[in-house]
Amino acid sequence: MRTTALDPIGVEVTDLALHEVDADAVIRMRDLLADRGVAVLPDQDVDDAAFVGFLKRFGELIFTEGEAPVLGFPDLNVVSNVGRSTPPRSVFHVDTSYVRRPPAYTALRAVRIPDHGGQTLFTNQYRAYEALPDDVRTRLDGRTITHRVTGLDLDDDHETEARHPVFRRHPVSGRTSLYLSTPQRCVAISGMDDAEATEMIDFLYAHSTADPNTYRHTWSPGDVVMWDNGCVLHRADHGGVIGDRVMHRGMVAAYPGAHAATPHARWR
Repeated sequence: MRTTALDPIGVEVTDLALHEVDADAVIRMRDLLADRGVAVLPDQDVDDAAFVGFLKRFGELIFTEGEAPVLGFPDLNVVSNVGRSTPPRSVFHVDTSYVRRPPAYTALRAVRIPDHGGQTLFTNQYRAYEALPDDVRTRLDGRTITHRVTGLDLDDDHETEARHPVFRRHPVSGRTSLYLSTPQRCVAISGMDDAEATEMIDFLYAHSTADPNTYRHTWSPGDVVMWDNGCVLHRADHGGVIGDRVMHRGMVAAYPGAHAATPHARWR
């Protein structure tokens, strides 16, 4: 396994075939994801069966109710612009943060790449926390944000709201990240009135998604990209896309066997 750091977030991992990933490689990948946030795995000759097999090495898979599943692979869902009269809408967010135990990891497999556009953007939420003004950090220390589902019609059997720390200690790296999602899903901050909370959430969101804090991934055939939902936000850029963009997405439910990350270069 060879790694090349990306800026301001992420790492490219080469000389690693997904269908050959063993227990040692999984440990190394967990550490890389906890530290670098995003792993880009290019030139992967894998189908959905191999993709699912790779993800299951990291733990139990989770499926977001209300999404479109991949035919024959109910653990995966389709992310596509095919057959749409208007482009999909995507804003920076954390996947399924409205449940008490959000998915630890998300991965996308490139199925069809458009001729132009369709990049995916990622933010460094460790850096977002570290760059906060001291007074904001003091004011928010110990508070929680209430995350609420949007855009999905869920019945009473499914979780639709959860509270998470604004400053979240990562269970693998031990580092602190700014943990929030799109303001449409962040509906309250503990100990603040509605107006104060809305203003603060808007500030935190703009602060964490500023261009210098963002990596923009341009997709190539064979790409698999995996990220750690505990320390990144992500969104797809659907502006100016020419051609079909089809991704298959899988999510891992939790951090199995969380352990201290191995020592290697930290991103700043």
